[in-house]
Parts: sequence; C-alpha cells; structure tokens
Amino acid sequence: MANEYKGKVALVTGGGSGIGRATALQFGSLGAKVVTADINEASAQATAKAIVDAGGEATATLVDVADGKSVEAMVAFAVATYGQLDCAFNNAGIEGEGGSVVDCTEENWARTIAIDLTGVWLSMKHEIPAMLASGGGTIVNTASVAGLSGTPGLPAYGAAKHGVVGLTKGAAKEYAARGIRVNAVCPGVIETPMVDRLAAERAETREAFNQMHPIGRTGQPEEIAEAVIWLCSPASSFVTGHAMAIDGGLLSAWT
Repeated sequence: MANEYKGKVALVTGGGSGIGRATALQFGSLGAKVVTADINEASAQATAKAIVDAGGEATATLVDVADGKSVEAMVAFAVATYGQLDCAFNNAGIEGEGGSVVDCTEENWARTIAIDLTGVWLSMKHEIPAMLASGGGTIVNTASVAGLSGTPGLPAYGAAKHGVVGLTKGAAKEYAARGIRVNAVCPGVIETPMVDRLAAERAETREAFNQMHPIGRTGQPEEIAEAVIWLCSPASSFVTGHAMAIDGGLLSAWT
C-alpha cells in the first residue's frame, strides 16, 4: 500500500492536530501530495514538514473554514500548487461550549454552527467543482457519534454534526453519477486536543470516557485516519452517502 495514493492530491482541513494531522500523515505515507489547512498556520506547517521529512510531498495553508473567501482561496491554492484535487477530508471543527439547550448562548450557537457545519458546506461548495474538473474524487466529512444520537449538554455541536450527516447524504446523491463519492466518519471519543480540553475540566472525565465505550478505551486519531483513507480509496468504490461510526461500540451501548 506504500504508493496507493501516488499521483493523487489530498486536502485536509484541521490538518494541524488530532485526527486531521494523523490523516494527513497517512495520506503522505501512501504517496499523496498533501495540502494541510488549519486556522493555526504554524500547526499546519508542522504537519506538512513532518510529511516532507518522512519522504513525502506536502504544503500548508491558512484557512478559516467559516469564511467563504478563505475556503475558496484554500481550494484554489491546492489546485494551483498541485494541478488537481482528488481527495478532501473536511475535518476542522470545535466542540463549542457545554450547557443545556436553554443555557446555550446565541454566540456559542452561531460560532459552533459556522465552523462545524457551514465550514463543511463551504468546503464542499469549492472542492466539488475542482474535483469535477479533475474527473471526479472523494470527500470525507467529520461528523461524530453526536451526529447519530442525541448529545445532552452540547446542543450546538450535536445539531451541527447531525447537519453534517444530512449534508453528506444529500451531496452524495447529487454527485454520485458524476464521479464524486461523499461519506462521513462519526468518531466516538478520540484522544485529541479537543478531548484533552474536556477532560481537563474534571478529574474523573477521562475514566468516564473510557467506560462509555464497550471496547474499554477511547480511540486514537490514527484509527479514524485509517477509515478516512479507506473511504477515499478504490477499495470503497461502492460506498457513498454513508455515515460510518468508529466508536468502540459506544452507540451500541446507547441504543
């Protein structure tokens, strides 16, 4: 599989850390030319450097996925740099502030929806024309188990991730006949900076996270990356419009 993606161009948002970084590194190790994009440009550059240092090809760019012009510039940069766009992993996101539906502020709602949902829509809005120009492609969006089940205490996040699942399915149907497959990954609790922030709030949170999953532990970013790589590869050529739970059995324990 060392050169499975040779000749392909992959774009990863939120590529500076966590799941995005792990996926960008995996694309690079398999021969793809990788564009890492992040609101933290230094972290995006660090991921790209890690790929290059390992013998791959990569570059980085700044993006604010909630801003249409920034997203348009990101995609244009990828195409200008490498001549095409074959794979996109729309992964940038935030958890927003915790609290009930009543306690959620308008500011938190607007910001979370803007990044987690509108950001995915804007990314696809500009990626799809670039992929059509290249003859097709694959898109994977990051949703969450919170997009497949209710998530008390994170109303904006849960609404956004449900929206990502719906957006993924609609886009998949629209573009299936035109050579573009669109899927979503729905992670459980994964060891990322986001989870570190949540766990820092209460000492018992991390053990509670472990116990939520029947498999007995939280996930690693690389485990989500493996699924994204598969969904972008010819091995999943008959898969589109699918929201894949990668959650250590978490949803099986909830439902």
